[in-house]
Amino acid sequence: MNFENIEAFVYVFHYGSFNKAAEVLYLSQPSVTARIQSLERELDCRLFDRLGRQVHLTENGVKFLPYAQQLLQTYQKGKQQLQRPRMIPQELRLGCTGSVSNYIIPELLPRLKARYPGLHMKVTTALTDEIVAKVLNRELDVGFVRNITHPNLQSLKFYEDPIRLYTYADHPLAGKEEVAAELLVDEPFVFFECGSLDWLRIHRVFQSLNRPPEIEFHTDNAEMAKKLVLNKAGIGFLPGLCVSKEVREGQLLPVNVAEVTGVGLQTNIISLNGEQTEVVRFLLANRPGEV
Repeated sequence: MNFENIEAFVYVFHYGSFNKAAEVLYLSQPSVTARIQSLERELDCRLFDRLGRQVHLTENGVKFLPYAQQLLQTYQKGKQQLQRPRMIPQELRLGCTGSVSNYIIPELLPRLKARYPGLHMKVTTALTDEIVAKVLNRELDVGFVRNITHPNLQSLKFYEDPIRLYTYADHPLAGKEEVAAELLVDEPFVFFECGSLDWLRIHRVFQSLNRPPEIEFHTDNAEMAKKLVLNKAGIGFLPGLCVSKEVREGQLLPVNVAEVTGVGLQTNIISLNGEQTEVVRFLLANRPGEV
């Protein structure tokens, strides 16, 4: 069986598009179509149904998918094992989103250095999509990104950072265990968001109210948002990691908002399938809350 055909099948399923799969595989769309057709002839069944521009697995495609994924991953791991001269490289190239770079990496890297004294580390801060692309292109070895999946990547949950409402110490809401979202509409807000689905959930809560909250400041920088709250410019929803020091010192106080309970930012650790396994195991064992 041709592994390139299986690869095309898995990619078309993952991206839901022959064109997108072709783009990622650096192939023409007809080449991807030809590979799928060749696989279908070999299996003597149709694997995809096309409805306009949408592509869906047939019943046989659904049955074959887990076996195709396992075959492809096993092949990739074996190939990478042969190409990899050692488990731990002399240089480790890490890619991190801004929050990880600011609040996790400074504590994590000294532990990694203590475990592997000869290891040199280079850290790049970027957005999730850029980090994913660099890991796939072997420009980075390990990435810390938002929750993603990709057939060529091992993507494991690293940390979930709860998002809560925070006030400065002498704010009228400080010390309250829980408030309803409708009671916040008159409060001046410092609104931090990073474009993830978690922030969209918070937006939807306020969109359901009779009138929106008073957003005085809107920023994509967590440190700026935190300092604005500390300077009493307003109250705001913030990830727990960025305010942990200020909460310990009593400068900021968390307030539960029932409508956004359970909202958090999940960070995953990614690497190419079968690579950096020892490093990844060490990083997972030293994630926040594990030590």
